[in-house]
Amino acid sequence: MRIIPAIDIIDGKCVRLSKGDYNTKIIYNENPVEVAKEFEAHGIEYLHLVDLDGAKSSQIVNYKILEQIASKTKLKIDFGGGLKSDADLKIAFESGASQITGGSIAVKNRVLFEKWIQEYGADKIILGADANNEKVAVSGWLEESDEDLIPFIEGYQAKGIQHVICTDIAKDGMLEGPSFDLYAKILAEAKGIKLIASGGISTFDELPRLAELGCEGTIIGKAIYEGRISLKQLENYILNK
Repeated sequence: MRIIPAIDIIDGKCVRLSKGDYNTKIIYNENPVEVAKEFEAHGIEYLHLVDLDGAKSSQIVNYKILEQIASKTKLKIDFGGGLKSDADLKIAFESGASQITGGSIAVKNRVLFEKWIQEYGADKIILGADANNEKVAVSGWLEESDEDLIPFIEGYQAKGIQHVICTDIAKDGMLEGPSFDLYAKILAEAKGIKLIASGGISTFDELPRLAELGCEGTIIGKAIYEGRISLKQLENYILNK
């Protein structure tokens, strides 16, 4: 299972929210590039970079941070937040993203998102299926859609999507453990999907459990920043896989 630390950006700074609520913002580091370099120094190869300013606005905002991290590390970066147009996608890839994650766009503009899958290939496009009570949430989780989570994933699987990041919003940033039951259900129904678990990771012991379930990757945010999981533990996990 791939270990994918998260860096969420507001105003160019590394922050974390709880349950996606912008009012709960905690700034952990003023320099996201230094954070990314530290991840890389501990053997981490992947990074989940989220433009929270972009998620709230109608376009990509923090692409300069993406550019800096991509040019100063060898991390494979998946980038999301505010990707609403062909121009946004072009900026993200030109700024160094290996993959992009589309969430709101996959709900609100299916035609465009399906075009991206066809144009760039399923290995470059990740479906962001973030959910509250198994309903897909959009616009930086500020809105809940009418989309049921698993049919939503299966629908895009039929269009070629291979990678899905699923965050249970009720768990995000709460350090109460991930949604094991939800992930087991997704993996049982959307057979063959490469599921990346996100939200709620609080202890190192949860990682082997997610791997046993069949998750292809896991995104870890606050647990790292709060010192619940050390980078040394992650380094050892990666080395011993």
